[in-house]
Amino acid sequence: MQKITVGKNEAGQSLLKLLSKRLNTAPKSFIYKMLRKKNIELNGKKTDGSVILREGDEVSLFLSDETIDKFSSQKMLPQEGKTSTRALKIVYEDDNILIADKPQGLLSQSAALGDDSVNERIIAYLISESKLSIKELETFRPSICNRLDRNTGGLITFGKTLPALQILNKAFASRDLKKYYLCVVRGAVDSSGLFEAYLSKDEKTNKVTVTKKPVKSAKENDTDLIKTEYEPLRRGKDFTLLRVHLITGKSHQIRAHLAMLGHPIAGDPKYGDPKVNKKLEREFGVRYQLLYSYELTMPEKMEEPLSYLEGRTFRGTVPEIFNILTAD
Repeated sequence: MQKITVGKNEAGQSLLKLLSKRLNTAPKSFIYKMLRKKNIELNGKKTDGSVILREGDEVSLFLSDETIDKFSSQKMLPQEGKTSTRALKIVYEDDNILIADKPQGLLSQSAALGDDSVNERIIAYLISESKLSIKELETFRPSICNRLDRNTGGLITFGKTLPALQILNKAFASRDLKKYYLCVVRGAVDSSGLFEAYLSKDEKTNKVTVTKKPVKSAKENDTDLIKTEYEPLRRGKDFTLLRVHLITGKSHQIRAHLAMLGHPIAGDPKYGDPKVNKKLEREFGVRYQLLYSYELTMPEKMEEPLSYLEGRTFRGTVPEIFNILTAD
């Protein structure tokens, strides 16, 4: 028999959802059966999976340890003594959120068991600092709220609590949280602009196509329409430094849209200029696209407990190569 005391990060969700996390390999039919037979109780009483949990509620599992272990996969949980964190640059942290600066070449979130990622590094950091326990991960897993391509660097937000995670995810989805990037592009860009186009993605090649009009395979609606705004900050001999406002947020949007406009991002292996890329790798060791998620501005209105972040702006540190290539 085991008990789960509902904390702030478990409250507000259904009992079924909590049990599906704790017994994460158990069929839902098994969980419903245990509820019907009173092998699982809430606050000492029979209940069903739809009840919404409150902080302080007590869930009793009248199941053998063998049964609980059988239906509880621990594969994605860090192990005791193996939570040492590798390089992790923290830009901002409080009790609710953390903002990290992701290096190029690192995944935002693990795609398979054993993958190194920003998400796993933050969890390891929180455990090593006693800000999160492995036990808590059984029913709540804090997570990043925005993703960047593996080879794009920059700011990533992380919700340390369930309310923070929900609020930040909502802010990103509604685009009330503003995202700005810096990038080095080929050629001279002299004026600012807001550009609209249509994007379609080939899932097999993981490559997108941007056109001025919708392609036949895409529907003419907002899901395919992209909007990219940019402002030139500085021009060098062969490159321009742009500040890009990502208004919509489609896969590879900035990279493919700028390439379509005739200004591919330096170092971009998919949408860039191969000759330029080879020269940059040979002379400066550039191996990734020079695209950096530089600035995040929080919404003007935010729900509690994140109201203290309203309108705040967070910035990362621009890689030096950006300045070198666009120096006067």
